[in-house]
Amino acid sequence: MQSITEIKSLRSQIKAWRQTGLSVALVPTMGNLHQGHFSLVEKAKNMADKVVVSIFVNPMQFGANEDLDNYPRTLTADKQGLAELGTDMVFTPTVESIYPNGLDAQSFVDVPNISMGYCGGSRPGHFRGVATVVTKLFNLVQPDYACFGEKDYQQLQVIKTMAHDLSIPVEIIGVATSREVSGLAMSSRNGYLSEDQKETATVLFKTLNWSAEQLNSGQRDFDDICLQAKQQLEQAGLKIDYFEIAQRDTLKKATLNDSQLVILAAAFLGPVRLIDNLLVDIT
Repeated sequence: MQSITEIKSLRSQIKAWRQTGLSVALVPTMGNLHQGHFSLVEKAKNMADKVVVSIFVNPMQFGANEDLDNYPRTLTADKQGLAELGTDMVFTPTVESIYPNGLDAQSFVDVPNISMGYCGGSRPGHFRGVATVVTKLFNLVQPDYACFGEKDYQQLQVIKTMAHDLSIPVEIIGVATSREVSGLAMSSRNGYLSEDQKETATVLFKTLNWSAEQLNSGQRDFDDICLQAKQQLEQAGLKIDYFEIAQRDTLKKATLNDSQLVILAAAFLGPVRLIDNLLVDIT
């Protein structure tokens, strides 16, 4: 596995691969890798001849009161895990190389509408930071495919919209959420949870499944389902950020005319913000 930090070296290797007709898949990450990330790499290996994994803790997507400085950085272990999977390249740029003029002078990418509300409402500027850094990575790597987890569902839809709107020739691949045996969605932030909190956190996925059961049984009062779901989470000790039933592609609030839905949830357990979702097809 090649480990590259400099943009010039990255572009040189990508060019060499392209000249021999090889396809390339990209897996953008912020490091502190777990099985969820590794499932993205495995998917990427099935899609393309060469796989590039980027590890970059992107300051542009962190808010003023968020945990940029404390975000876990485990580069040695990350590289070991990626090498064991047969990753072709890990790209670890510096903040200075990605934002040479600083964040305040940096051009940015804004994706309207779909980035509003949900995590975009709770974390102002977050998706601007995500869209900007992913656009830069797409320009640097020029991949045929890029793999993202469905756990960050709004992020996935923002990136799909951005690539379409800006005519970026990359196929965005959504990969199913990886879960603990308990059902808890795997996340780098799970490391902040105690064992007791991890057990409590399973209520989020359980409540999503309960909501899906209501929909599948014919219940169509979406507001009532969400209200009861929020009550279940609050009774378990979680503080609600949002819990909504939305149209799957646009993320607009679901109507009775919609059949492809996504249930979106975010809640705090202590200082840790948990997010999860569940796709539901109804008739």
